[in-house]
Amino acid sequence: MIHTSRPSSVLMMREKHQLLMWLLERPMIKELIRIGAQFIGYREYAKKLAEANKLVDTLAQKLEQSETARKKAELDASKAKAEADKAKAEAAGVKDLQKRLDDAETPLNEHKAAQATREKAIIKRLNTQNRRFVGRTNQEFELEDPDNDPLLDALSVLEFHGTEVREGIEQADAGLLRLFPYFFPKKAEPKTFLALAKDFNPPEDLGLKMRQENMKIAVESTVALVADSQQTIDWTKIGDTEQIEQTKWRSLIKAAKPNTKKILSYLGIKPSSTPSSSKPEV
Repeated sequence: MIHTSRPSSVLMMREKHQLLMWLLERPMIKELIRIGAQFIGYREYAKKLAEANKLVDTLAQKLEQSETARKKAELDASKAKAEADKAKAEAAGVKDLQKRLDDAETPLNEHKAAQATREKAIIKRLNTQNRRFVGRTNQEFELEDPDNDPLLDALSVLEFHGTEVREGIEQADAGLLRLFPYFFPKKAEPKTFLALAKDFNPPEDLGLKMRQENMKIAVESTVALVADSQQTIDWTKIGDTEQIEQTKWRSLIKAAKPNTKKILSYLGIKPSSTPSSSKPEV
């Protein structure tokens, strides 16, 4: 099959090409092409600019996030540093406290040992005092409810002895004060119990002294009674004690005893219901 249209088609394409080249050479076409190319360039530039702005926004956002993260990191680091400094200071304080405790441990142990020794010495002294009280009063106490503490128990026993001694002193004080005027008629009563007790413990025997004084009074009273009886008495012979026989003298006293109550009543003295057991003084 033979195609007769081929030469005409090539001719038409050549003509179109020539027309296109002619048109491209025209100033207005060139301007339009330049404007179009410029427009295309601007569009690409605008696209790239938009992409750049978007990238800038993304970078700015990331930078802001990074800045926030940096500030947070700095704050966390500052807090961490502060906590580390605090922990370091606390550690130093604990170390210093441990050192101070170690330094204080030795004197504390020494103080405990000294305290234990002192407590033992106090217990020993209290027990010694308790034994002395038992030796003087013949009264020994036992605790009904002990504290099971040697120091407190020894102190409790000493308190019992102290109570007994106080009561004994009160009774002795009252009794000695009643006897004081008879033994010391011209002396003022002492203000303290110790002084009062010392008065009743002189070198001489106060009981013997008082019995002798009573004997003197009794002799004087007897002489007065005999004189009052208006009998003739040779006082010179009576006063000559060398002629008196003690055996006869004791017999006479024994014989006179039934009448002593009458004589004492006459003198205004109420006799005791208990018979006298005192021995006559020579």
